[in-house]
Amino acid sequence: MRGRAVAYNARMSEARKPARIVHAPEVEAQTRTFTHPWNPRSGMRAAWLGGSAGLTRTGINLLRLPPGNESFTYHAHLHEEEWIYVVSGRAVLDDGDAHHELGAGDFVAFPTPSQPHQLRNPFDADVVYLSGGERAHIDVADFPRLGKRVVRIDGRAVVYELDSGTPFPFAGFELL
Repeated sequence: MRGRAVAYNARMSEARKPARIVHAPEVEAQTRTFTHPWNPRSGMRAAWLGGSAGLTRTGINLLRLPPGNESFTYHAHLHEEEWIYVVSGRAVLDDGDAHHELGAGDFVAFPTPSQPHQLRNPFDADVVYLSGGERAHIDVADFPRLGKRVVRIDGRAVVYELDSGTPFPFAGFELL
């Protein structure tokens, strides 16, 4: 047994990857203005840090939401967990029917299946926050204000009318 453990340990140390550092100038250079195609009020500046650092299972983003803007589109994930950490400024979280004011140092977790949620900035200064979550093999996201559902498996995604009753699009998978 010891010989197998040594061989396993040797293979594991060869496969280990070094830390990947994304320095502040690189973060700034990759920051882009983003507007969700289903919400013209979603304008923000975003840097997709996780992908830049080589993460494949975790998404981490640095976002700046100007006054009067909203993040993404009011949505709920059925499979992927998500979170927000406010770095500076203030925002309002719409979470189902509840509205919560957030400020610097506040952390919000969205366990699955999550209620529909969205961050918005009705204040007079930018809100800067980190957001992140899983990059699962499968996810289903509902957009209840738009009556849409997005089913994504790996790189394929299909948009449905939320209450259409259309069957699940990918053979071999079922919605939970």
